[in-house]
This record gives sequence, C-alpha cells and structure tokens, in this order.
Amino acid sequence: MNSGRRFGALLGALAALWLAPLPGGEASAQTKEITVVLPNPSALNVWPMHVAIGEGYMREEGLNVTVQAVDGSSQVLQAMAAGQAQIGLPGPAPVLAARERGEDVVFIYNLNPKSIFGIVVRDESDYQKPADLKGKVIGVGTADGAEVGFARAILADAGMEEGKDYTFLPVGDGGTAAAAFERGDIEGYAAATSDAAIMTTRGLKLREITPEPFKAFFGNGFAVLRSYMTENPQVIEGFGRALVRGTKFGMDPANREKVLAHAKTGNPQEGEDTALANALLDQLLVKMDIGDQAEGYGYQPPANWETWQETLIASDGLKEKQDLSKAFTNEFVEVWNKDG
Repeated sequence: MNSGRRFGALLGALAALWLAPLPGGEASAQTKEITVVLPNPSALNVWPMHVAIGEGYMREEGLNVTVQAVDGSSQVLQAMAAGQAQIGLPGPAPVLAARERGEDVVFIYNLNPKSIFGIVVRDESDYQKPADLKGKVIGVGTADGAEVGFARAILADAGMEEGKDYTFLPVGDGGTAAAAFERGDIEGYAAATSDAAIMTTRGLKLREITPEPFKAFFGNGFAVLRSYMTENPQVIEGFGRALVRGTKFGMDPANREKVLAHAKTGNPQEGEDTALANALLDQLLVKMDIGDQAEGYGYQPPANWETWQETLIASDGLKEKQDLSKAFTNEFVEVWNKDG
C-alpha cells in the first residue's frame, strides 16, 4: 500500500517536472506553429530570426516557425489580414498607411534601428553632404521606389528642389547602379542596404553622406495584428526573446560563419555568393546595431515614429496625424531583454 502511494507520488512528481517550463525559456510541452511572412526572400536581411531558428532558440520557446516571402510590405500586411501569417516584417510607412485604412496592425519589434536607405557617393569624391550634390544627377533603383521618397526628403531638407537643383535617374539596383557610377552617369545614389553591398563586391568603394537625423528613419520590423497580440502574448514574448538571443549571438564576431550558415539554410541561393553575403552582412550589422541604447533590442524610440509620421504627412503619404501609441508598442521589450 505504502509502496503504491510512493510510486504514484513519484509518477506525479515526474509529470510535474515534464510539464513545467524549464528556466531561460526552454522547450515547453506544447509547440505553437506560427508563420512569419517577409517582404522579400532574403534571409540575410532577417538573419537574427534565422539564427534563432538554427540555434534552436525558437524551439526552446515552444515555437515552430515557418517562413514565407512575398513581394513587398503591402503583401505582407495582406497576408496577415487574411490570417495566412501571424507575424510579418513590413516597413513603418506601410504600417501607418494600413492603420489609416482601418487595419489594426501593431509594430512590435524594431529590427533595423537605423535606416536601410541612404545616399551614397564614391569614396574618392569631394561630396561630403547632400547639398554638395546640387546640380548633379542622383541615381535611384526605380522611379517610384521607397528610396526615392527618402532621398527627396533629405535633399529638400538641404534646400534643394527636384528638377531644379538635382535630377533623379532610374538606373536599376546593385550591379547596374555600379555601372552607372563607373560611366559617370550619376554622382550619388539612393541606396538600400543590399545595393551598397552589391556595389562593394563590384570593387566600388562608397561613402554614405546621409545626415544623422535621417538615420532615425528606421527600417522594416516585426508586426502583428492587435487581436493576435492580445490573444497570444506568450508567443510574442517567446518570439522576441529568441530574436534578441539570435541578435546577440550574431553580433559576436566569433559567430560570423554560423550566422552566414544559418542564413544560407534560409535562402541557399543567396548564400552561394560568399563575397556578396559577407558584404551584405557587414552592412546589416551596422543597421541593426543599437549602440548604447539602454532599453535593448527591439525598442522603438517614440520620437522616430513622430519623424516618420511628419515626413509622410508632408509628402502626402498620410492624410492626417494618427495616435501613434496604437501603431507600435514597447510592451514586450523589457521581458525580451531581461536576461542581459
């Protein structure tokens, strides 16, 4: 009788240990399936997530992550709205535009604290600031790309008007942009992170002249629908905690080859060109570095959202001011970063 009770108690204790969450976010008894949708197929652009998957951090949080790619932030938001994905990686401007249409999407994690766009010039040129490009031709990828509005705002801030003080010339991106520099067709270029990396691998040394205030135009980050965030706070906590761990892992130079390997698993074709992959990672490490920001990874400075909104209103990207406290949240940042 006593032996039976002891045996039953032992089984109960073992069951309790099995079901209890392990310290530090270890794997839970039940795995949650989530789909994350990206605006392009690049794995390097979102390397912290692929590191978090590859190193097992997502699994330890009880998450099984499926990654899908679409064409641009608008399609990311559409997939989320249709219930085809739980988490997306849109840009801040499309998020504000979607909210203006009545979609209750919330930006939760600032993946790229520094702008993914910038005005670059040849390193050996004399141009030191945007105003120095007065009277010059500035290359852009396409006539209506996101980089055009970004560059136009910078040049307007420098007191210049398009068509009068400078000209935009669509020259494509990457290699074709490098060729335009080499031919002398352009003196500057409104580059995305990947463009600068590609041109660097072509042997073109570039220097960024983006004014410091415009670096506050942070890039794409993770977002969810408010309804999903409200119903699944544990998923948001676990996902962000794994991202922070993945980011810290990748910021350590000793782990560089593992970062590239995890990204290659996410997109094998992108990883085939090792020179380009390394150049792109160099650019992204700078864009994702938070410096001495005390709040930690994922934090969104409210002033930077104000900057985005003011610029979008001035350029007719938004009709009127919104309640930005509903567009983004820092609610989970402390718990994501609490382990140091």
